[in-house]
Amino acid sequence: MARPKKEKELKRNNRITLRFTDVEYEVITENAKAAKLPLAEYARLQALNKKISVKYEIVADVPELKKLIAEFGKTGSNLNQIAHHLNQGGQQTAEILKTLRQRLAEIYEMKYAVIKMAGSFSTAGQYADNSKRASHGGTETHIT
Repeated sequence: MARPKKEKELKRNNRITLRFTDVEYEVITENAKAAKLPLAEYARLQALNKKISVKYEIVADVPELKKLIAEFGKTGSNLNQIAHHLNQGGQQTAEILKTLRQRLAEIYEMKYAVIKMAGSFSTAGQYADNSKRASHGGTETHIT
């Protein structure tokens, strides 16, 4: 089956030829790859002053990270049960307050463990040009 024809006003008939140094070409090529766009599309969007933002998602199969995620879930569940108890008019006993303080302490411990682990990833995905820093999160490319 043949590719459908583009509408006449959407067809690109005009060409611009550009020359780049090896370094410029490498930077543009890497930026296009990071944006998951073909080089021509990336250059076209840049020439038209369209905003191109790239979001990275760091995926790590680290057993310690998996353990921390599970611990966050358990602690969150415990806090939910405490909040439910208190919201239903339950008494604030010394035991409940002690448990609440323990869970909050666990959250802070896990927070610092995550920060310590994430430190090695903090420079991942940065551009050579600091004015175009990558943001971390999902992997989608947004063009506006």
